[in-house]
Amino acid sequence: MTEKYAKSNLMFISSMLIFGTIGIFRRYIPLSSGMLAFARGLLGALFIYGYIKLKGKRLRGKIGLKKLLLLALTGAVMGINWILLFEAYNYTTVSVATLCYYMQPAIVILLSPLLFKERLTLKKLVCAALSISGMVLVSGVFEGVSLRTGDFRGIVYGLGAAAFYAFVIILNKKIQLEDAYYKTIIQLMSAAIILVPYLIVTESFNKISLKLPSFLMLLIVGIIHTGLAYVLYFGSIAVLKAQSVAILSYIDPVSALVLSGIFLRESLTFFGIIGAVLIIGSAMLSEINLKADVFVRN
Repeated sequence: MTEKYAKSNLMFISSMLIFGTIGIFRRYIPLSSGMLAFARGLLGALFIYGYIKLKGKRLRGKIGLKKLLLLALTGAVMGINWILLFEAYNYTTVSVATLCYYMQPAIVILLSPLLFKERLTLKKLVCAALSISGMVLVSGVFEGVSLRTGDFRGIVYGLGAAAFYAFVIILNKKIQLEDAYYKTIIQLMSAAIILVPYLIVTESFNKISLKLPSFLMLLIVGIIHTGLAYVLYFGSIAVLKAQSVAILSYIDPVSALVLSGIFLRESLTFFGIIGAVLIIGSAMLSEINLKADVFVRN
Protein backbone atom coordinates (compact mmCIF):
# COMPACT_ATOMS: atom_id res chain seq x y z
CA MET A 1 0.00 0.00 0.00
CA THR A 2 1.49 3.34 -1.05
CA GLU A 3 1.81 6.22 1.39
CA LYS A 4 -0.74 8.24 -0.63
CA TYR A 5 -3.26 5.39 -0.58
CA ALA A 6 -2.75 4.83 3.15
CA LYS A 7 -3.26 8.54 3.81
CA SER A 8 -6.44 8.54 1.72
CA ASN A 9 -7.71 5.52 3.66
CA LEU A 10 -7.12 7.35 6.93
CA MET A 11 -8.86 10.49 5.60
CA PHE A 12 -11.90 8.51 4.44
CA ILE A 13 -12.20 6.52 7.68
CA SER A 14 -11.90 9.79 9.65
CA SER A 15 -14.74 11.33 7.64
CA MET A 16 -16.96 8.30 8.33
CA LEU A 17 -16.23 8.45 12.06
CA ILE A 18 -17.09 12.16 12.08
CA PHE A 19 -20.39 11.52 10.25
CA GLY A 20 -21.14 8.75 12.75
CA THR A 21 -21.13 11.16 15.72
CA ILE A 22 -23.50 13.83 14.41
CA GLY A 23 -26.53 12.29 16.16
CA ILE A 24 -24.79 12.55 19.53
CA PHE A 25 -24.02 16.23 19.03
CA ARG A 26 -27.56 16.95 17.85
CA ARG A 27 -28.86 15.82 21.25
CA TYR A 28 -27.06 18.71 22.95
CA ILE A 29 -28.04 21.54 20.58
CA PRO A 30 -31.36 23.12 21.71
CA LEU A 31 -32.31 24.45 18.27
CA SER A 32 -35.09 23.43 15.92
CA SER A 33 -34.12 20.95 13.22
CA GLY A 34 -34.71 23.65 10.57
CA MET A 35 -32.37 26.11 12.26
CA LEU A 36 -29.71 23.44 12.74
CA ALA A 37 -29.96 22.39 9.08
CA PHE A 38 -29.61 26.04 8.00
CA ALA A 39 -26.52 26.56 10.18
CA ARG A 40 -25.00 23.31 8.94
CA GLY A 41 -25.40 24.23 5.28
CA LEU A 42 -24.10 27.78 5.73
CA LEU A 43 -21.11 26.94 7.93
CA GLY A 44 -20.19 23.90 5.84
CA ALA A 45 -20.22 25.86 2.58
CA LEU A 46 -18.14 28.70 4.06
CA PHE A 47 -15.59 26.26 5.50
CA ILE A 48 -15.10 24.41 2.20
CA TYR A 49 -14.83 27.70 0.28
CA GLY A 50 -12.24 28.95 2.80
CA TYR A 51 -10.32 25.67 2.51
CA ILE A 52 -10.16 25.96 -1.28
CA LYS A 53 -8.95 29.57 -1.08
CA LEU A 54 -6.37 28.69 1.59
CA LYS A 55 -4.98 25.87 -0.59
CA GLY A 56 -4.79 28.24 -3.56
CA LYS A 57 -7.15 26.08 -5.61
CA ARG A 58 -9.67 27.29 -8.16
CA LEU A 59 -13.22 26.12 -8.54
CA ARG A 60 -13.46 24.33 -11.88
CA GLY A 61 -16.36 23.61 -14.17
CA LYS A 62 -18.90 25.56 -16.20
CA ILE A 63 -22.41 25.71 -14.84
CA GLY A 64 -25.32 26.42 -17.14
CA LEU A 65 -28.74 27.50 -15.89
CA LYS A 66 -30.19 23.98 -16.06
CA LYS A 67 -27.32 22.51 -14.05
CA LEU A 68 -27.47 25.34 -11.53
CA LEU A 69 -31.20 24.77 -11.00
CA LEU A 70 -30.59 21.04 -10.51
CA LEU A 71 -27.89 21.80 -7.94
CA ALA A 72 -30.23 24.20 -6.14
CA LEU A 73 -32.99 21.57 -6.15
CA THR A 74 -30.56 19.00 -4.77
CA GLY A 75 -29.60 21.46 -2.05
CA ALA A 76 -33.25 21.97 -1.15
CA VAL A 77 -33.83 18.22 -0.93
CA MET A 78 -30.68 17.90 1.18
CA GLY A 79 -32.02 20.53 3.58
CA ILE A 80 -35.30 18.63 3.99
CA ASN A 81 -33.33 15.42 4.44
CA TRP A 82 -31.33 16.98 7.30
CA ILE A 83 -34.45 18.34 9.00
CA LEU A 84 -36.10 14.91 8.96
CA LEU A 85 -32.93 13.21 10.21
CA PHE A 86 -32.50 15.71 13.06
CA GLU A 87 -36.18 15.20 13.99
CA ALA A 88 -35.61 11.44 14.00
CA TYR A 89 -32.80 11.96 16.54
CA ASN A 90 -35.26 13.96 18.67
CA TYR A 91 -37.93 11.27 18.83
CA THR A 92 -36.02 8.00 18.90
CA THR A 93 -32.56 6.75 19.73
CA VAL A 94 -29.56 7.67 17.58
CA SER A 95 -29.14 3.95 16.85
CA VAL A 96 -32.66 3.47 15.50
CA ALA A 97 -32.62 6.78 13.57
CA THR A 98 -29.31 5.81 11.96
CA LEU A 99 -30.59 2.38 10.92
CA CYS A 100 -33.73 3.97 9.43
CA TYR A 101 -31.49 6.34 7.50
CA TYR A 102 -29.53 3.42 6.05
CA MET A 103 -32.65 2.08 4.38
CA GLN A 104 -31.62 4.42 1.55
CA PRO A 105 -29.86 1.69 -0.53
CA ALA A 106 -33.05 -0.40 -0.50
CA ILE A 107 -35.07 2.61 -1.67
CA VAL A 108 -32.63 3.30 -4.54
CA ILE A 109 -32.66 -0.39 -5.52
CA LEU A 110 -36.47 -0.48 -5.73
CA LEU A 111 -36.67 2.81 -7.67
CA SER A 112 -33.79 2.13 -10.09
CA PRO A 113 -35.89 0.18 -12.65
CA LEU A 114 -38.31 3.13 -12.91
CA LEU A 115 -35.78 5.97 -12.86
CA PHE A 116 -32.68 4.50 -14.51
CA LYS A 117 -34.16 1.58 -16.48
CA GLU A 118 -31.84 -0.72 -14.54
CA ARG A 119 -32.66 -4.41 -14.30
CA LEU A 120 -33.90 -5.52 -10.88
CA THR A 121 -31.75 -8.60 -10.34
CA LEU A 122 -32.36 -11.39 -7.83
CA LYS A 123 -29.43 -10.12 -5.75
CA LYS A 124 -30.94 -6.63 -5.55
CA LEU A 125 -34.36 -8.01 -4.60
CA VAL A 126 -32.80 -10.15 -1.86
CA CYS A 127 -30.87 -7.15 -0.50
CA ALA A 128 -34.00 -5.00 -0.46
CA ALA A 129 -36.03 -7.76 1.22
CA LEU A 130 -33.37 -8.27 3.91
CA SER A 131 -33.18 -4.54 4.55
CA ILE A 132 -36.96 -4.20 4.89
CA SER A 133 -37.07 -7.26 7.20
CA GLY A 134 -34.36 -5.66 9.32
CA MET A 135 -36.33 -2.43 9.54
CA VAL A 136 -39.39 -4.33 10.77
CA LEU A 137 -37.29 -5.87 13.54
CA VAL A 138 -35.69 -2.54 14.48
CA SER A 139 -39.12 -0.86 14.63
CA GLY A 140 -40.00 -2.94 17.70
CA VAL A 141 -43.36 -4.20 16.44
CA PHE A 142 -42.49 -7.69 17.68
CA GLU A 143 -41.76 -6.27 21.13
CA GLY A 144 -44.99 -4.37 21.67
CA VAL A 145 -43.92 -0.89 20.57
CA SER A 146 -47.06 1.16 19.97
CA LEU A 147 -47.56 2.90 16.64
CA ARG A 148 -48.39 6.05 18.64
CA THR A 149 -45.15 6.26 20.60
CA GLY A 150 -42.40 8.81 20.03
CA ASP A 151 -40.13 6.00 18.84
CA PHE A 152 -42.49 5.23 15.98
CA ARG A 153 -42.63 8.92 15.06
CA GLY A 154 -38.83 8.96 15.05
CA ILE A 155 -38.81 5.92 12.76
CA VAL A 156 -41.14 7.67 10.31
CA TYR A 157 -38.87 10.73 10.30
CA GLY A 158 -35.83 8.50 9.81
CA LEU A 159 -37.40 6.68 6.87
CA GLY A 160 -38.46 10.03 5.41
CA ALA A 161 -34.85 11.22 5.68
CA ALA A 162 -33.72 8.03 3.91
CA ALA A 163 -36.20 8.67 1.08
CA PHE A 164 -34.98 12.25 0.59
CA TYR A 165 -31.35 11.08 0.81
CA ALA A 166 -32.13 8.60 -1.98
CA PHE A 167 -33.56 11.51 -3.97
CA VAL A 168 -30.30 13.44 -3.45
CA ILE A 169 -28.34 10.51 -4.87
CA ILE A 170 -30.71 10.19 -7.83
CA LEU A 171 -30.40 13.92 -8.63
CA ASN A 172 -26.62 13.79 -8.31
CA LYS A 173 -26.52 11.08 -10.96
CA LYS A 174 -27.98 13.64 -13.36
CA ILE A 175 -25.46 16.41 -12.54
CA GLN A 176 -22.06 16.06 -14.19
CA LEU A 177 -19.58 18.50 -12.69
CA GLU A 178 -15.83 17.96 -12.63
CA ASP A 179 -15.12 19.75 -9.35
CA ALA A 180 -16.75 17.92 -6.41
CA TYR A 181 -15.95 20.81 -4.04
CA TYR A 182 -17.64 23.31 -6.34
CA LYS A 183 -20.69 21.09 -6.57
CA THR A 184 -20.85 20.65 -2.79
CA ILE A 185 -20.47 24.37 -2.01
CA ILE A 186 -23.41 25.20 -4.29
CA GLN A 187 -25.56 22.44 -2.80
CA LEU A 188 -24.78 23.35 0.81
CA MET A 189 -25.34 27.06 0.21
CA SER A 190 -28.56 26.28 -1.67
CA ALA A 191 -29.75 24.19 1.29
CA ALA A 192 -29.15 27.14 3.61
CA ILE A 193 -30.72 29.78 1.32
CA ILE A 194 -33.81 27.75 0.51
CA LEU A 195 -34.43 27.12 4.22
CA VAL A 196 -34.62 30.86 4.95
CA PRO A 197 -38.33 31.28 3.97
CA TYR A 198 -39.18 28.15 5.97
CA LEU A 199 -37.42 29.55 9.03
CA ILE A 200 -39.11 32.96 8.68
CA VAL A 201 -42.50 31.24 8.81
CA THR A 202 -41.75 28.69 11.54
CA GLU A 203 -39.20 30.31 13.87
CA SER A 204 -39.50 32.83 16.69
CA PHE A 205 -36.04 34.35 16.36
CA ASN A 206 -36.38 36.46 19.53
CA LYS A 207 -36.65 33.28 21.59
CA ILE A 208 -33.46 31.69 20.26
CA SER A 209 -30.69 31.58 22.84
CA LEU A 210 -27.64 29.36 23.05
CA LYS A 211 -25.30 28.87 25.95
CA LEU A 212 -21.60 28.65 25.12
CA PRO A 213 -21.37 24.81 25.16
CA SER A 214 -24.36 24.50 22.80
CA PHE A 215 -22.98 27.23 20.55
CA LEU A 216 -19.64 25.41 20.33
CA MET A 217 -21.43 22.18 19.45
CA LEU A 218 -23.35 24.03 16.71
CA LEU A 219 -20.03 25.23 15.29
CA ILE A 220 -18.68 21.67 15.43
CA VAL A 221 -21.70 20.32 13.49
CA GLY A 222 -21.31 23.01 10.82
CA ILE A 223 -17.52 23.12 10.55
CA ILE A 224 -16.36 19.62 11.56
CA HIS A 225 -19.32 17.37 10.70
CA THR A 226 -19.99 19.16 7.43
CA GLY A 227 -17.07 21.26 6.16
CA LEU A 228 -14.09 19.22 7.39
CA ALA A 229 -15.81 15.84 6.91
CA TYR A 230 -16.61 16.67 3.26
CA VAL A 231 -13.06 17.92 2.65
CA LEU A 232 -11.70 14.60 3.99
CA TYR A 233 -14.33 12.63 2.06
CA PHE A 234 -13.77 14.25 -1.33
CA GLY A 235 -10.03 14.50 -0.76
CA SER A 236 -9.79 10.72 -0.38
CA ILE A 237 -12.26 9.18 -2.85
CA ALA A 238 -10.24 10.33 -5.86
CA VAL A 239 -7.44 7.97 -4.74
CA LEU A 240 -9.37 5.05 -3.24
CA LYS A 241 -10.91 2.26 -5.26
CA ALA A 242 -14.68 2.45 -5.69
CA GLN A 243 -15.12 -0.85 -3.87
CA SER A 244 -13.12 0.42 -0.90
CA VAL A 245 -15.27 3.55 -0.73
CA ALA A 246 -18.46 1.49 -0.84
CA ILE A 247 -17.43 -0.88 1.94
CA LEU A 248 -15.68 1.64 4.21
CA SER A 249 -18.79 3.85 4.06
CA TYR A 250 -20.44 1.52 6.56
CA ILE A 251 -18.04 2.63 9.27
CA ASP A 252 -20.51 5.55 9.57
CA PRO A 253 -23.58 3.59 10.82
CA VAL A 254 -21.55 1.06 12.79
CA SER A 255 -19.66 3.81 14.64
CA ALA A 256 -22.96 5.64 15.27
CA LEU A 257 -24.40 2.53 16.93
CA VAL A 258 -21.28 1.89 19.04
CA LEU A 259 -20.68 5.51 20.08
CA SER A 260 -24.33 6.19 20.95
CA GLY A 261 -24.15 3.14 23.19
CA ILE A 262 -21.03 4.47 24.91
CA PHE A 263 -21.95 8.16 25.26
CA LEU A 264 -25.76 8.08 25.39
CA ARG A 265 -26.17 4.68 27.05
CA GLU A 266 -28.41 3.56 24.22
CA SER A 267 -28.79 -0.11 23.43
CA LEU A 268 -30.57 -2.21 20.84
CA THR A 269 -32.86 -5.07 21.82
CA PHE A 270 -32.17 -8.63 20.64
CA PHE A 271 -34.48 -8.15 17.66
CA GLY A 272 -32.96 -4.72 17.07
CA ILE A 273 -29.46 -6.20 16.84
CA ILE A 274 -30.64 -8.78 14.30
CA GLY A 275 -32.36 -5.98 12.36
CA ALA A 276 -29.19 -3.86 12.43
CA VAL A 277 -27.16 -6.76 11.02
CA LEU A 278 -29.75 -7.28 8.26
CA ILE A 279 -29.91 -3.58 7.29
CA ILE A 280 -26.17 -2.88 7.31
CA GLY A 281 -25.28 -6.31 5.92
CA SER A 282 -27.73 -6.08 3.02
CA ALA A 283 -26.57 -2.54 2.24
CA MET A 284 -22.95 -3.71 2.13
CA LEU A 285 -23.89 -6.72 0.02
CA SER A 286 -25.68 -4.46 -2.48
CA GLU A 287 -22.42 -2.49 -2.93
CA ILE A 288 -20.24 -5.48 -3.77
CA ASN A 289 -19.16 -5.44 -7.42
CA LEU A 290 -21.10 -2.20 -7.93
CA LYS A 291 -19.58 1.17 -8.76
CA ALA A 292 -19.55 3.54 -5.78
CA ASP A 293 -21.22 6.82 -6.66
CA VAL A 294 -19.79 10.11 -5.46
CA PHE A 295 -22.38 12.22 -3.71
CA VAL A 296 -22.76 14.53 -0.77
CA ARG A 297 -23.25 12.39 2.32
CA ASN A 298 -25.33 12.96 5.40
